[in-house]
Amino acid sequence: MMDITFSGGEIDGTISAPASKSCTHRAIILAALSRGKCVITNPLDSLDTRATADAMITMGASIDWADDRICIESKEIRAPNMIIDVLNSGTTMRLMTGIAALFDSETTIVGDDSVMKRPMEPLLNALKGCGVRCESNDGKAPIRIRGPVEGNRICIDGSTSSQFISSVLMMSPLVGRPMDIILEGDIVSQPYIDITTDMMERFGIYIIRTDSGFHVEPQSYVPCDYVVPSDFSSAAYPLVAGGLSGRASVKGLDMSDQQGDKKIVDILRMAGCSVDIDGDVITCTHNGRPKACDIDISNVPDLFPIVAVLLCTADGKSKLHGAPQLHFKESDRIESVSDMLNTLGADIRPTDDGCIIEGVEHLRGGWVDHRGDHRLMMAASIASLVSDGPISMKDDRCWDVSYPRFIEHMRSLGMRC
Repeated sequence: MMDITFSGGEIDGTISAPASKSCTHRAIILAALSRGKCVITNPLDSLDTRATADAMITMGASIDWADDRICIESKEIRAPNMIIDVLNSGTTMRLMTGIAALFDSETTIVGDDSVMKRPMEPLLNALKGCGVRCESNDGKAPIRIRGPVEGNRICIDGSTSSQFISSVLMMSPLVGRPMDIILEGDIVSQPYIDITTDMMERFGIYIIRTDSGFHVEPQSYVPCDYVVPSDFSSAAYPLVAGGLSGRASVKGLDMSDQQGDKKIVDILRMAGCSVDIDGDVITCTHNGRPKACDIDISNVPDLFPIVAVLLCTADGKSKLHGAPQLHFKESDRIESVSDMLNTLGADIRPTDDGCIIEGVEHLRGGWVDHRGDHRLMMAASIASLVSDGPISMKDDRCWDVSYPRFIEHMRSLGMRC
C-alpha cells in the first residue's frame, strides 16, 4: 500500500456538502421497518451506509441504490438469514443490535478489527435487563442477540454513546407493548438523539418525552419519502481549510437543521475566521492567525479532530473538553489526535475529556499514523495547510466510510495532494 502526501496549497473555491451519514443510516433502517415503499433522496453512499443497507437486506428488505436515491421496500422484517458484518461501522453495529432484539432467534454481529474493540456493554446490559439473551466478547463484538424483549421498561446508560439510546428508541415501537425508556448517567451527544426522534416522527412514530427519558406506545412505522440533509460533520473539513488558508464555500447546508455539528460555524467565528452565510451557502475565509478558544465539545465529539487542527496554530492556549466518549471512537481520538499533531510539531496535552493546546506558529510536516480512522486522516490532511513541510500517511481510503469525495473536493479547492 502506497502513501498519500498533502503539501498545503491556497484554498479557494466552492463545493457541495456531502449528505449526512447519521441521517442516511437512520433513514435506511426506518424505511425498511415501515413495511412499504420508500424513496430516500440525497443519501450518503459510503462504506458505512452500505453496511447498514446490507444488514437490512439480510432482514428481508429490498434495497436498490440508484444515483442520488435509494429505493427501499419491505413487507415483513425477520431475523437475519446470515451473520451481519458491519465492517468499520460502529453506528450500524449499535443500531442493528436493538433491532435484532425483536427476534426470537439468534442474530450474530461482527465487524473489522476496529469495530470489535468498540464498547457495547451499556446497550447489552440494558437489553439483558429486558430478558434479551446477549453474548459478547467481554462487552465487545462478536455479539450474539436473541429476543424477544420482555417487560415494559428499559434502563440505558447514555454516558458512553448516544447510539445506545437511539438503538432502543428505534426498536421500542415494535416491541408490542408500551415501553418506558429510562436514561441513566450523563447523556452525551444529545443532538444525535434528537435526530433519531425527529426522523422516527417523520416515519409515523409518536414519542412522549418524560422526566426520566421517553415513553413509546406500540406503533407501526409508516412509509415515508425522505430527503437526507447535508452533513455539517464533513463540511467542517473544507470550512476549516478555508479558515486556515484562503477561502472555501460549502453549499447545501441548512443552519436550521438539528445537527449539533453546525456548531462549527460558531467555533470558526470564535477562532477569528470570517464566516458568511448566504442561504444554503456557508463561506469561511482566512483572517489571520486563529484565536485561542475554550470549547465544550460534549455534544459535538466528531468535530474534535478538525477543531484541534484549527487551534494548533492559534495565538494562545486553547482547551477542548467535555467528551470522554472520544476514547471509544474508531480510535482513541483523544490519544490519536494528540499523538498525530504532536508528531507534526504541535504542542498538545491530552486530558480525560479532550485536550489542552498551546498554539505554535507553524507545524513542520512529517509522516503520521491515522490508525485507519477517517476523521483523523481528513484532519491530518487539513493540517498540511499550516505546515512548513508535506504531510504523508497511509493511503487506505479510510475516508470512504464518511466522505467518499473528500480528496476530489479538497483538490478542487486547491489542496496539493
